[in-house]
Amino acid sequence: MSKIKKALDKAKMDRETGDDIFPEWQEEQVKETDSPRNTQHIRKKVRREVNFTYTNTRVLNVDPSVLRENKIVSMYGNDEIADQIKILRTELLKQMEGLQGKTIMVTSSNRGEGKTIMAVNLAVSIAQELDRTVLLVDANLRDPAVHTCLGIDDLPGLSDYLKERVPIQKLLVNPGIKKLTVLPAGKPVMDSSELLGSPRMEELVTDMKLRYEDRVIIFDTPSLLTSADPLALSKFVDGVLMVVEAERTSREDLRRAIELLEGNRVLGTVFNKVRE
Repeated sequence: MSKIKKALDKAKMDRETGDDIFPEWQEEQVKETDSPRNTQHIRKKVRREVNFTYTNTRVLNVDPSVLRENKIVSMYGNDEIADQIKILRTELLKQMEGLQGKTIMVTSSNRGEGKTIMAVNLAVSIAQELDRTVLLVDANLRDPAVHTCLGIDDLPGLSDYLKERVPIQKLLVNPGIKKLTVLPAGKPVMDSSELLGSPRMEELVTDMKLRYEDRVIIFDTPSLLTSADPLALSKFVDGVLMVVEAERTSREDLRRAIELLEGNRVLGTVFNKVRE
């Protein structure tokens, strides 16, 4: 039995027993009206607004003041930077629809260029779409930071799933933000690139893609020039978003990082930390 077939069967079984967090597509009969002679009925998949409840996923209500302090500006609609992130969201979703993809890896050339804050802001912004839900995965298994940005405890997560085979349902958390689910990194590990490139990780990403139609999955990863982890994971994702820090990321570093991603689809770059 192929990995894809196994993932499909597993997703079907889990939908019957797990959380009903994400809606399915609603099929409607649509009648063509362009011509009075055209009475053909066609099948069309129509996206609908998400209605959901959390039954198994742990809910942690984050402190809004911590989010603001940590520059998670997507929570605040009257912020100019939040509007810029909405523009980024729109462009990325347009590209992903064209690719029929769901998975985005966020990375940078070097440490400290703001990729984790960008990943969290992007995830929150996409979750604000009426018909989208988001799974944010902290794939920085050596130095995780998503939980810090959200102001939540360092919890078991992806590394525990990959190494200890802890069920994924026990690791997902909702940070009190509607339609956003987080898979923390878990306990730091040294063999992170081997874990992220493993068959078990590939099966998990496949399952994430197949389980719900309108879920977008965002992976926050280490920087390309300091770790092999992003390259290991890049084999399984649909596109890569590069974060570039103004006045710090050199042209040479960016060139080297893009060369490392050869064969992957780079969705675009974000020019971060620009001074007024």
